[in-house]
Amino acid sequence: MTLCLVTGGGGFIGSHISRRLCAQGYQVRIFDNGSTGDKSRLEEAQGAVEWIDGDIRDFDHVSAAAKNAEVIFHFAAVASVQQCISNPLETHSVNVTGTAHVLQAAVQNNVRRVLFASSSAVYGDAPISPKHEAMHPAPISPYAVHKLAGEYYCSVWSRLYGLETVLLRYFNVFGPSQNPKGAYSAVIPKFIMAALQDQPPEVYGDGAQSRDFIHIDNVTDINLLAAFSPIFCGKTINVGSGEAITLNQLIHFIGAYLQTPIQPIYQRARSGDIKESLADITLLQSLTPNLSTQSFQSGLEQTIAWYRERIHNYQDVR
Repeated sequence: MTLCLVTGGGGFIGSHISRRLCAQGYQVRIFDNGSTGDKSRLEEAQGAVEWIDGDIRDFDHVSAAAKNAEVIFHFAAVASVQQCISNPLETHSVNVTGTAHVLQAAVQNNVRRVLFASSSAVYGDAPISPKHEAMHPAPISPYAVHKLAGEYYCSVWSRLYGLETVLLRYFNVFGPSQNPKGAYSAVIPKFIMAALQDQPPEVYGDGAQSRDFIHIDNVTDINLLAAFSPIFCGKTINVGSGEAITLNQLIHFIGAYLQTPIQPIYQRARSGDIKESLADITLLQSLTPNLSTQSFQSGLEQTIAWYRERIHNYQDVR
């Protein structure tokens, strides 16, 4: 049975991928320190998952976790732009040194392929839209620098050691089980939970900033193709929907679905935040011509319904 290691497998994206791998008969090992990962996300698959508590900054522990793995899905990271701005050195050790540990552990254990979770943040605020993979990176936050460094490390490890790597530049992934709590939580679950609790969502900036939202089911499908298809090897790929939604539009859609008016509170824009984010998905579409995708509208409705069923699991999200 093929063994897949998922670093950060208790997190939002990693847990969805881990569950799908289990459902398709793969052996799944998760390496997670529990800082943002949550075992409850894997309740339906816990019998088929091996969970290792560990820190990505501990190379020996990472290497032991990679033993006998064929593919590594590398999601372990501090994924918050603002947290990386507040703690640039500590987050560098997780996001950059941790990635080097994963790559070297892969080589040491003869792992075939590593999928690296990069980010659209590497494009920065470049005026070109949509963002395409051939653009020169222009990071404007430590987080973006971390992800770009991880990409460069992957390329070097491929060149020097023959390790297969795939670089997936995620835009704004959303869906069920994303954490809505805390200052650094993603915007869609935060806005949904605020609306469900009759609280005005906080918007940093004027709300005209746009994002390319892609549903987690689509992301999971793409990851499984990228892990096992030879045509993905060595590629850097935008993972987005190719559709731009402003935060004001998002609030309108949530209010329309819940049949309630939502009046956001506008705050000063935060440093490191990007004004416009839209993916050119030409390459992605060429690699996945038969992939059926869930639309933003249907994905948002499904996500709202998921949180509404679990409203009592959360306290004040602000």
